[in-house]
Amino acid sequence: MATTDTEVAMPEDGPYRDRKMTLAAHLLELRKRLMIAAAALVVGMVVAFLITDPVIHLLTQPIALVAERRGDDFAQLNFDSVTAGFDMRMRIAFALGLLMSAPVWLWQIWAFIMPGLTRKEVRYTVGFMATAIPLFFAGCYVGLVIMPHIIELMASFVPEAGAQFYKYDYYYDFVFKLLLVLGVAFVSPVFLVALNLAGIITGKAILKGWRVAVVVATAFAAISTPAADITSMLLLAGILIVLYVLAGLLSMLFDRRKRKRHPEMFVDPEV
Repeated sequence: MATTDTEVAMPEDGPYRDRKMTLAAHLLELRKRLMIAAAALVVGMVVAFLITDPVIHLLTQPIALVAERRGDDFAQLNFDSVTAGFDMRMRIAFALGLLMSAPVWLWQIWAFIMPGLTRKEVRYTVGFMATAIPLFFAGCYVGLVIMPHIIELMASFVPEAGAQFYKYDYYYDFVFKLLLVLGVAFVSPVFLVALNLAGIITGKAILKGWRVAVVVATAFAAISTPAADITSMLLLAGILIVLYVLAGLLSMLFDRRKRKRHPEMFVDPEV
């Protein structure tokens, strides 16, 4: 049956193929999902705000180690305005609230777009999320492990007569960006598998690029860790390379399954 201009038809093979929603209904549904996601974020921020003290203590442990090594109090987190303390707590509350409410707002996004997905796409999306989320947190954990070494090493270049005061917003941005970059780096192999499932790249092509992957992983690890901390650099580079190889092997497995189902799509051009 034909649809009107304000009516959106669901895919014939989708999980909700019998439902049809008007444009107005879609907008109402979107507003509902956004309100639920926003409410979850606010609740998460409130809870996170209550636990900012132990979080700040954890983040500033490297500064305490620097002060202990120097044997003085000239290594401190510096709050240079009246509202600086509150501002830092709000930054931490927002980041933690976003993570704590992730199951809710991810589900709202998923519930909104799911009617437009086929059953096969639903399975792929669930698998992608189930793999990407643990890898992201694993990357953040690695960031927390190497962060103290980076700060201690950089502080060693400060002259003994100098004071090492860390401006709160710069320090927070440094830690947050480090954790975010490492989290995304750990998730990148999942994107390679997603590209393979979409038919954009083969597992053989992924593994064939291992030399480039080794160079990129080593360069990224060298940038993310201090030049003198070879152990952290090699550890991070090794983890990234292993994840890359696993993505290639998994993609080759998917290619083999696709070749069995659709042999006509994998004809050797040299034959």
